[in-house]
Amino acid sequence: QVQLVESGGGLVQAGGSLRLSCAASGRTFSNYGMAWFRQAPGKEREFVARVTWNGGSTYYADSVKGRFTISRDNAKNTVYLQMNSLKPEDTAVYYCAVDRNVRSYTTRYYFPDQYDYWGQGTQVTVSS
Repeated sequence: QVQLVESGGGLVQAGGSLRLSCAASGRTFSNYGMAWFRQAPGKEREFVARVTWNGGSTYYADSVKGRFTISRDNAKNTVYLQMNSLKPEDTAVYYCAVDRNVRSYTTRYYFPDQYDYWGQGTQVTVSS
């Protein structure tokens, strides 16, 4: 059974930083791309960032480009999201997700249906 457990969320002032972690188990982690999505109250879940299975490529939503960095440590089965220069509009529940397909280079990475397992989410609140 695949399990994804996020941590690292919290309350931070605008301009601050947080680092989210997602620990994975139940799948050969190094064969699967990973992504972060977020969902704010009353809004749909939206893509934030993705890292390919081998860490060779990363992708970001325009709204976080230059402020957020996704990375992975395959030895620890963990993916990270470093979030800097946080803004109140970054407030949301952040979810990590694992690719549906092994060693995928999907170009549809911003669609939730490309991922088949999700974590429980971690709340990030940015105060102004």
